[in-house]
Amino acid sequence: MTLEQRHHHPTVEQLANALASGRTTALQLAEAALARAEDPAGEGARVFTRLDRERALAQARASDQLRAAGIVRSPLEGVPVSVKDLFDVAGQVTTAGSVALKGAAPAARNAPVVDRLLAAGAVIVGRTNMTEFAFSGLGLNPHYGTPRNPWGRESNGAGRIPGGSSSGAAVSVTDGMAVVGIGSDTGGSVRIPSALCGLAGFKPTQRRVPTAGALPLSSSLDSIGPLAASVACCAVVDAVLAGEPQRELAPPSLAGLRLAVPQHVVLDDMDATVGAAFERAVAKLRKAGARVTDLPLPEFAELGRLHARGTLAGAEAWAWHRALIAQQGDAYDPRVRTRIEAGGRMGAADYIDLLAARQRWVAQVQARIAPFDALLMPTVPQVAPPIAELERDDARYAEANLLMLRNPTLINFLDGCALSLPCHCPGEAPVGLMLAAAGGADARLLALGLAVEALWRNPTET
Repeated sequence: MTLEQRHHHPTVEQLANALASGRTTALQLAEAALARAEDPAGEGARVFTRLDRERALAQARASDQLRAAGIVRSPLEGVPVSVKDLFDVAGQVTTAGSVALKGAAPAARNAPVVDRLLAAGAVIVGRTNMTEFAFSGLGLNPHYGTPRNPWGRESNGAGRIPGGSSSGAAVSVTDGMAVVGIGSDTGGSVRIPSALCGLAGFKPTQRRVPTAGALPLSSSLDSIGPLAASVACCAVVDAVLAGEPQRELAPPSLAGLRLAVPQHVVLDDMDATVGAAFERAVAKLRKAGARVTDLPLPEFAELGRLHARGTLAGAEAWAWHRALIAQQGDAYDPRVRTRIEAGGRMGAADYIDLLAARQRWVAQVQARIAPFDALLMPTVPQVAPPIAELERDDARYAEANLLMLRNPTLINFLDGCALSLPCHCPGEAPVGLMLAAAGGADARLLALGLAVEALWRNPTET
């Protein structure tokens, strides 16, 4: 079973080869992506808060002209890309999935990551829908609608959640409206929708990718990363976003690789589908020669105590939103507003204490995981629940949100890097396998991800 068979859409490498050989053009790719986004029977109306048809077509024509002149700026040259609705694009209002900012002034300049995508030759097709202000891991949006997960869409008209907050980013890729979606990840908002929708998603070490020009949720935790068909796609895009040269990543041999499965928190509350897929993944890695160790990580269980008086995301979100809520509070999704307002109850001393506690916690975790090449865990412990049950039940919404965020947010608090890649079998609900490491190990983790992904590409291993 290949990833292409599972997802039914091409990788960046495949499209780059097709463009180089003349089998397609950037204009043809853009037109096809836009046609899918504009299909009234599709998800486009819920996926995009703004579709930039003419702008995308102009970018595609320019890319084709440059290619004809022998200029190819990067592997993303001519490739359709979507950007989350929290990134500034000059002349456009950044609404972040909300209606509270509809009257705001347009952005004066592009976010640096947008400029880097354009400089790399990417064709930006539009802005993708998201959980309002990025403050949930589920992807529900009462203002613009909730994009439906590709899994189970046919059997249930209401559909299942795509995961959040980068909900539209994921579905733009699964449905062929873009080849890559650019999202943000504060507590899992790239990895959660990737896991639930059967994609690869990468959260880099925060400091590597500039967050300027991205509407913030938490300045301490916000990271910017890609959702795409493969780990290799993520590596290409990550280099562009980080302003680094493209490099050939060499997948290491899995034989003797040291992987640690944390024994605190991350394996709790797994449903049968996730549990079986994770167990198969661990067995497959062991069969390939990886040394998979059960690792006690009591620090993971301590996170709840550290957050007893509030979270960094809550306090920092309240600092940004308090004036807007005073003016436009009735325009907010009540569930999002409630979580933001809770941040206002955290005292300044508690916030400072948490910053100091985080430094100690990070040092302790880094020391414990230092002997290993990566941590291994389920990205999220359960498959995507139906949208309808979360829309109608606040308690179920809160419970599901905590479960989806639980594992990914550990790595944000660690200031680490993490990759989610699909590990389910054909016909099953999508399940994500997360590889994670301490901050700064991005290139090594992506190379490791290529090696792990190759196990699922090999039909003799399925």
